[in-house]
Formats: sequence, structure tokens, C-alpha cells
Amino acid sequence: MSQPGNPEALPREAASVFLTFENNALLPRLFGEHDQHLSRIEQELGVAVSSRGNRVAIAGDAQAAAAARGVLEKLYRRLASGGAVTGGDVDAALRLARQGVAPGEADEVVRTPKRHIAARSLTQGRYLKSMRRHELVFGVGPAGTGKTYLAVAQAVAMLTAGEVDRIVLSRPAVEAGERLGFLPGDLREKVDPYLRPLYDALHDMMPGEKVNRRLADGDIEVAPLAFMRGRTLTSAFVILDEAQNTTPVQMKMFLTRLGENSRMVVNGDLSQVDLPQGAESGLAHAIKVLEGVEGTDVVTFTNADVTRHGLVTRIVKAYEGHEAQARTGRPARKA
Repeated sequence: MSQPGNPEALPREAASVFLTFENNALLPRLFGEHDQHLSRIEQELGVAVSSRGNRVAIAGDAQAAAAARGVLEKLYRRLASGGAVTGGDVDAALRLARQGVAPGEADEVVRTPKRHIAARSLTQGRYLKSMRRHELVFGVGPAGTGKTYLAVAQAVAMLTAGEVDRIVLSRPAVEAGERLGFLPGDLREKVDPYLRPLYDALHDMMPGEKVNRRLADGDIEVAPLAFMRGRTLTSAFVILDEAQNTTPVQMKMFLTRLGENSRMVVNGDLSQVDLPQGAESGLAHAIKVLEGVEGTDVVTFTNADVTRHGLVTRIVKAYEGHEAQARTGRPARKA
């Protein structure tokens, strides 16, 4: 980051943008330890940032300087509303700026007992809106795009607010290219390996003792898909994860469990189907069958929405390129 100095002493040839923040106490968290957040903005957008007191000056190309201003304003609003700013949040704000997303356009936040979770891409923002507005939402796209994580966050927020009475989390117990063999233990111990990602998300949203109490009381239920048959799920937020590994019959069974005052979210990645070769995915089938049905929505994520480690984005792109080469015979482009 540029050394703090007089914001007016900027190169005359550079476009300059100035910001003044009301709450000085938030600025150390906005700037990051050793100004690492500002350094990241400088590096990614090619601007120079300097600060004095509660005033920040940004110099560089006019478009880049405006983008940097939008990033800082977005992160400041997040802090002012009680949230935190991590390196991942900075990268997400930069990603939105590079995509030309207008300031505030993707400012969707879910508040859970443990943390505030903000949309990190335009599609994530649309997904959060859709889960609030529709009774049945399909989230489709590659790993790392936040489909399951955001669905659990929305479910926890609605449970905490009393909008639903319980959360039901489910996955089909399909082995992802491995043979796990006989699993010892009781029912919960047998299915836990399949459902671990859902537990991980829950513990990110709620203190551990509350998760355990809610599980013991039945307010949160985690169960394999096979246990949904014959049930009617009322006043519940129901999530089906890894739905690409359902059959059309299983998917119809699951969707028809929806009861009064309930929400249902069905997530999956159609590029990672682990069903026997030639078997149709229930997720792909349901999206076709339910197209245009009132109360439903489909949100499609792409590798541009991957919010995990930067290497994950490059891995997803590399695999997509390899698969495209296999289909067309043309050389894959480097990620």
C-alpha cells in the first residue's frame, strides 16, 4: 500500500477519488492487518491507495479507481451493519467489481447466530433472494459456489426467526466413485460420512452446543434421502444436497414431501453424477419437468461463482476445458 500522506499530493495525470468514512473505529478492520486489504485492492485493480485519518484517496485509471471506491464502500457497509471483513470478503468484492456489478446490487446478507454471511457473487445474491421468494429452488452448478452453505445459512436464519419450526437436511447415500464397504455403528454413525458437509455448515452458523441441542430436540434433522418416503414436511426448511445422484423416482418422492409453510432447496452439480452409467439424473429430469411451474425457480451457478480458494476456480476451469476438448477434439485452453 502507498505510504499515508497528503491525499491532495497525487500525480496530476492520475484520476483520483476521495472517500470519507464516518466511523474511524471501523477502519483498522476495513484496511486489514498491516493494511493487507488495501494492498490486495491495489494489486488487483492497479490503483494506489493512501489514507489519512478517516479520509482515503485512490489514484489510477478512472474506471479502476471507481471500482476500488465501490469495493471499499461495500466492505465498510458490511462492517457498519455488524459483519466482519475477511480476505475472502475482499476477494469477493473485487470479483464483483471486475464483473461490473453495480455497488449494492449483490448486497444480500443472511444473519445467523454465529455470523453474517454475505453473497460473494451476483448469482449468490440472486440465490439468496430466490430462497426467500420461492417455495422450491433448484441450485445447480459446480463445487465451491456456495449452494449448500448459503442454503443452510438461510435455513438457520429462518429457524432462528421462528419462520419455520425445523430444518431437514438430506442427501442420497451414493458413493462418489469409491466403495466404502460395511460401515459399523448405529444408524447415525452409518450415514454421517455422507452428511458431514451439512454438519460442517451447521457448525459454521450456530454455536456447537445449540446445534447439538437442536439435533437432540428434533428441530434439526439430518437424514439420508431414503428416510423421506411417506412423510409430509410441514413448517420446515428442507434441503436436498448432491441431488444429481437421485433417480427421477427418488426426486419425485422427495419433492412431494413438501407441506404447508415450508421451503425446499434442491442442490447439485450435473457434471458430477455418480449414478450407474446410462441412468438419468433426477435433478436434470425435475428441472425439465417443472420448468415454468409457479412457486419454483432455478438458479444456475458457473465457475465464475466459485468462492473457495483461488486454485479451486482454476481446477474447475481446467476440468471444463479438458471435457470440452474430449467433446470437440480441440485443444483445451489453459485456466
